[in-house]
Amino acid sequence: MRSLDTRTTLGFALATVCIDAIGIGLIFPVMPELLKTLGEFSIGEAALWGGALSMLYALLQFLCAPLLGALSDQYGRRPVLLIGLAALTLDYAILSVAGGLFVLLVGRAIAGAAGATYATASAVIADITPEADRAARFGMVGATFGLGFVLGPVLGGLVAEWHVRAPFMLAAMLAGLNLIFGALTFPETLPRESRRPLVWRAANPFRALYAALSLPGLSTLLIAFGLFHLANHVYPTLWAFWGNARFDWSPAMIGITLATYGSLMAIVQGGLVGPAVSRFGEWRIAIWGCTMGLLAALGFAFVNVIWMVFPLIAVAALSDLAPPALTSLMSRQVSGSEQGALQGVLTALTALTAVLTPPIVTGLFYFSTSPARAMPLPGAPFLVTAALLAITIWVLRRSDRERH
Repeated sequence: MRSLDTRTTLGFALATVCIDAIGIGLIFPVMPELLKTLGEFSIGEAALWGGALSMLYALLQFLCAPLLGALSDQYGRRPVLLIGLAALTLDYAILSVAGGLFVLLVGRAIAGAAGATYATASAVIADITPEADRAARFGMVGATFGLGFVLGPVLGGLVAEWHVRAPFMLAAMLAGLNLIFGALTFPETLPRESRRPLVWRAANPFRALYAALSLPGLSTLLIAFGLFHLANHVYPTLWAFWGNARFDWSPAMIGITLATYGSLMAIVQGGLVGPAVSRFGEWRIAIWGCTMGLLAALGFAFVNVIWMVFPLIAVAALSDLAPPALTSLMSRQVSGSEQGALQGVLTALTALTAVLTPPIVTGLFYFSTSPARAMPLPGAPFLVTAALLAITIWVLRRSDRERH
């Protein structure tokens, strides 16, 4: 096993998260235009197909994430992480030449099946970080993801001026370079004595979720975590289509707004999470984050002037206080040898919510933007987001009272 340099290892894990986010952010601004080039779709119909692509990716990730997490607990983080990076490189290469919806669907299925990079990178962070520092480190993960969202849309908007598929080519190149870098420099972070054999029943995503939900210390936190992501998936699923329908945004403008959100998300999770948790505690920060998300969703549901979008983005970015606080709370409930499994469960739960959200919000978007409607309301899906976050806040407040 290579000697462990904590700083280098942390840097590579964060770089992996950043490049993943860049790849996602590169693609978001061009999805409406790309789907329109593959068929005579209205904006509502394009959103439905975009939702189907998101749902397929999430479904495969949900089915495979617990297995990958369990494999990383048995064989180590390094092989699982590198295989995941190789799959992402292949995925973006396929998408760069996709000539129809079927190839797009295959490409997203490949990425979903091997989408272990984020979860495994989070397990690496848990491996090398003392418990007391994990909230801040998980905040760094979120901040790095936000930085990728800053760079991704900007780069995607620029290269899309050359060709609508150029963002996929750039994403493949970045993922491939990171794969090579990881193969040359990334050491194993899970000692052999901390590994545990694979239990196939635990690799079943439904069994893994059920087992985790059966633990008193995790059940409420997992429910809150799931509800938060069920609500928050409205943004990656619908943002480009909502902006196109509400304000007739171009891919460049979609990229600018996503970059704005990514910048603020990086500030919130990189600069605010650690001090806020130290002063107010993880439970309170999680509740505050959900409250900010609720207020932002209500604003997006009805906003009709462009300048108001940017203050609402700032409020929405504050909702990103919640995930690292919840993740830190849950990481305290399991042993070091179970961190990979926990991250696999969290990835599976996030993926399951990503399976459920697209048909709900894109279906509502389709009907709320129908030409037959006298008063279209593209922001109607954000009302669902607000309702789900209200339930999340209630769950957390009730659980916090029961703790005391």
